[in-house]
Amino acid sequence: MSPARYTLAAPATLSQEIKKSRFVAQARAVDSPEDALAFLSGVADTNATHNCWAYRIGQNYRFNDDGEPAGTAGKPMLQAIDGQQLDRVVVVVTRWFGGIKLGAGGLVRAYGGCAAECLRLAAKTEIIALATLEFMLPFALLPLLHSRFAELQATKLEERYEADGVVLRVALPTDRIAALRILLADATRGRAQVAVLD
Repeated sequence: MSPARYTLAAPATLSQEIKKSRFVAQARAVDSPEDALAFLSGVADTNATHNCWAYRIGQNYRFNDDGEPAGTAGKPMLQAIDGQQLDRVVVVVTRWFGGIKLGAGGLVRAYGGCAAECLRLAAKTEIIALATLEFMLPFALLPLLHSRFAELQATKLEERYEADGVVLRVALPTDRIAALRILLADATRGRAQVAVLD
């Protein structure tokens, strides 16, 4: 079983001063790379020295050092996201240079640390993996199934009436699929065929 993944329940901001440079981290949940880049466009300060960023959305990830030495900003920020088992998250760290150079190690600690602290303090919510299933039931069993939807955390997506029964398409957490299969097998004496669509 894969470890639980989380996303942000609300946008988060953190401000730090490190050797006279001001760093502001801003993070939020996103559903697509386009959402992440739109957030970047909305929060990037054109008067700042750098607007570095990173995002992870499933297997998709990107990061950008925005003029800082390669690998000193975006990559440590992505590591901050991954280190806290976060997904569907973008973080932007804006820096206003204060006159004191931090060196490569100092930049890694500043950007990575600011992003990590912002994410650590942010409200989080667990990402529940959902599956879409389709199956047919005799008409008489429909009320039984409807009464069990809450317990299965299932959401009805489609209900189609046919000559010999009702075809249902539902979304439910992947860890509830086995419970649904058992319920349907018991109710239909093993005749219900369940197709997992995704």
